Amino acid sequence: MHTRIIAIMNQKGGVGKTTTSVNLSAALAASGKKVELIDLDPQSHASLHLGLTFEHGFESVYDVLVNDQSIESVRRRVSDNLALVPAHLDLAAADFELASVLGREKILADKIAEDSERFDYIVIDCPPSLGVLTLNALVAAEEVIIPLQPHFLALHGLSKLLETIVLVAKRLNSRLRVSGVVLCLYDGRTTLANDVKTDVKNFFGEHEGRPEAWKNVRVFDTNIRSNIRLAEAPSYGKSIFDYDPKSNGADDYRALCREIIAMENEHN
Repeated sequence: MHTRIIAIMNQKGGVGKTTTSVNLSAALAASGKKVELIDLDPQSHASLHLGLTFEHGFESVYDVLVNDQSIESVRRRVSDNLALVPAHLDLAAADFELASVLGREKILADKIAEDSERFDYIVIDCPPSLGVLTLNALVAAEEVIIPLQPHFLALHGLSKLLETIVLVAKRLNSRLRVSGVVLCLYDGRTTLANDVKTDVKNFFGEHEGRPEAWKNVRVFDTNIRSNIRLAEAPSYGKSIFDYDPKSNGADDYRALCREIIAMENEHN
């Protein structure tokens, strides 16, 4: 069974990264796929979004990376097909605590390889930075999906992100590819949103001389529309499908899920 390991990343905050990590994972699980969501962001927003409470003695992905715990020992079951490896604020110290550890960028990849439970998809919610935690995600993953806000600075900073991915692909993980870009917080009524989508498509459409790691990026047809229900769902500790399954947000993440599943033949 081939596991697709997808890192959801953008070093810019507020672009829909965690919303996409959580709701894409929930959509894949609802479609019958077996999914594990790994929360690698010290803000723990993906964990909170799925209703996790941080009781005393709480163990998290921090213990996997720093204290040599197994993924299995910290994993929480969210639903039949969805499991969560939660984050904790302690994770903010991981960069510092792992600074002198040999092979620190491969810890997550090794722990995933050692895990006895198999998943169709592992989705990693990356922190909005390019430190040791993000490096662990990129070494473990084979795909990167980049959420972008249709803002006039949408492409600004993207080159730094792509440089990092190319470097990791070259030195640490030759399988790594940027597979897609999804526009979030999208308002199709505005000229700006449509212009930015065209700019992004043009930027990725020029293949000549592009590094292998992002030569075949697709800009997903699905746009995640601005939707108040998506913004409300985390405060109830629910995915959009449990909170308001008839909302635009739920429709959009179902559509994105279908596009991502349709890519499976490319990965087999």
